[in-house]
Amino acid sequence: MREELKDGREPQRARCAWIAAVAAIAMAGLVPAWATAQVPGAPPGDTAIDDADEAEETDAFTTTGVTDEMLTEQQLDEAQRRIEQAERDLEEAKRQMQLAGRKLAPEPAPIPGTGPGLVSADGQAKKLQVSLNEDGTLYFRFAAWLQVWARAIQLNPGTTVANPDPVANPTENQEDWYGDVALRRARFLMFGQIFPRVFLLMHVGINNQTFRRGDFKQQVFFHDAWAEFQITKTNKLYIGGGLLYWNGISRITNASTITLMTLDAPITNWPTIEATDQFARQLGLYAKGKLGLFDYRVAVARPTQPAGTGPTTGTAVFNPAANSWAFKGYFMFQFLDEESNVLPYTVGTYIGAKKVFNLGLGGHIQPRGVAYLREDLSVKEIPMWFAAADLFFDRPTGTKGNAITWYAVYYRQQMGPDLLRQVGIMNPGDVGSGTSANGRGNAYPTIGTGNTGYVNFGWLIPASVGALGMKFQPYAHTQISDFEARNDPMIWVGAGINMFVHRHNAKITLEYRNRPIYNAEGNVENRKGNSLVLQMHLFI
Repeated sequence: MREELKDGREPQRARCAWIAAVAAIAMAGLVPAWATAQVPGAPPGDTAIDDADEAEETDAFTTTGVTDEMLTEQQLDEAQRRIEQAERDLEEAKRQMQLAGRKLAPEPAPIPGTGPGLVSADGQAKKLQVSLNEDGTLYFRFAAWLQVWARAIQLNPGTTVANPDPVANPTENQEDWYGDVALRRARFLMFGQIFPRVFLLMHVGINNQTFRRGDFKQQVFFHDAWAEFQITKTNKLYIGGGLLYWNGISRITNASTITLMTLDAPITNWPTIEATDQFARQLGLYAKGKLGLFDYRVAVARPTQPAGTGPTTGTAVFNPAANSWAFKGYFMFQFLDEESNVLPYTVGTYIGAKKVFNLGLGGHIQPRGVAYLREDLSVKEIPMWFAAADLFFDRPTGTKGNAITWYAVYYRQQMGPDLLRQVGIMNPGDVGSGTSANGRGNAYPTIGTGNTGYVNFGWLIPASVGALGMKFQPYAHTQISDFEARNDPMIWVGAGINMFVHRHNAKITLEYRNRPIYNAEGNVENRKGNSLVLQMHLFI
C-alpha cells in the first residue's frame, strides 16, 4: 500500500515508484489495445469460486530497485502528465466505441485455484480449464474438493456405537465420548459455456462417509446437473432446468460449501434436505438475472416424494401423497460490490477480497406439502412454506489485510403441527439406543415449525505467518430456535478458527460446539452435548 508521512505527504521513494510503475503501464500501449479490441462473445464472468480466490491485500506496485536518484522531479512531472493523458485517451476511446456500437474486450475470467499465493513452485498458475475456441470465450472448467473431519463428540445419553446385540445387551458398547475420522464431502464439479449463450454444469460426489457399514463405500451420485440458456444480450435473464441448486429461502440455502466461513452450515438453512430433495437439490426449472443492484433467482420444482407411510395423529409429516409443485425464490439488493451469479453457490467469506453488503429476502412453498391426522382420523393436508430475511456484510477494515464477515438470518418455518427434525451430521449412534429426547448419537432439534435465527461473525487477523503467508480467522456462530415441539428454546453455540494456507484452496478449521440435551417433556435437561472437530479442506 502507498505509505504516507505523518504530515500526509508521501515519501519521495514511494511516490517515485508508484508513478514510474503506472507510467510504464500507460506507455505500454494499453489504450490502443483496448480501443481496437472486439470479440464475438464473452465469458459469463467470475463465479463464486473465482471470487473467493481474488487478491487479498497485495500492493498495487512495489518499489524494488527504485531509488530517489533514479528519477528527477522533472521526470516525475512528465510521468504524471502521461498518466493523465492516458486516462483521457482511454475515456475518449470508450466513448468512441460506444458511439460505434462496439464493446470492450472482456478481461479473462479468473480460473478456480489461481490468484496471489495460489501458484505452483515455478510461479505459473495451473489452470483446470479447456478453451473451446481461440479467444477462450467458450470454455469448460473442472474443480474438485475434499473435506476430512477428525472428531471428538460427546454423545447423547444412552447411545451405543456398533452394538452387536442391542436386544440381549442394550448397553454394550455404550459410550459417553466418541472419536473418528470421516469424509464430510468429496466432490467433483464441471461447468462451462460450451456454446454461445449455452451453459452446462454437472456436480458429482459423496457425503458423510464414516466407518459405519451403512456409510461405507456409498455410491457417488449427482448433486447438480443442469443446462442454462442466456435469453437477453445482457445478464438480465437466464433460464435453465435439471437437478437444481437454485434455491429460495436465504443466502445460506444457496451456500457454497467451498467458501463457508464456519466449519459447516447450520443445516436449518436446508429444511427439506433428504426429505423432499436430494441433498438440497430438486428437479425443476429456474430463471435468474440482474437488474442494477437487484439480483434474483426463482424456480419451480417437483419435490422428491418423501419416504414414510403417511400422516400420524396430531403431528405433521412430509406428505408422501402431496404430488404438487414447489415454488421458491431469493432476491438480493447488492449495495456495494456486485457478486457473481454465474453459479448458484453463494460465498461464505471473501477473506478481504471484496466489499459486500447485501439485503436478501426469500421463500419456498409447496401446496399439500405436509399432512397429519385429525382427532377423527381424517387426513388434513396443508401447505409447507418457509420465509426468510437476511443481511450479509463482508469487507476489509484496514490497510494491513484485516477484514470482517458478518451474516444474520431470520426464518419462519411452517411445517404443520409439531413437525421437528433432529439432525446429527455423520451420526455414529445406533438406532433406538438413546435415552434422551434428542435421540441417538449427536442429534439435536435442528429444523421444525417455529422461528429460527442464525448469526455468524468472523475477523480476519491482519498478520500473516510463514513463507506462504498463512492467515487466521477466528469466528463464532449460534442458532436460536423456538420450535412448537419443544418447551425450551433450542440454542447451540460454536466458536472456531480458520487457518488459510492458500486461502480457500487449502485451509484447516478447528471448531468447538455445544448443543442442548432435551428430556422427554421437551425441556433442556443439560448442556452435555460438546464436540470438537478438526477439518482439513483442499480445493482446486
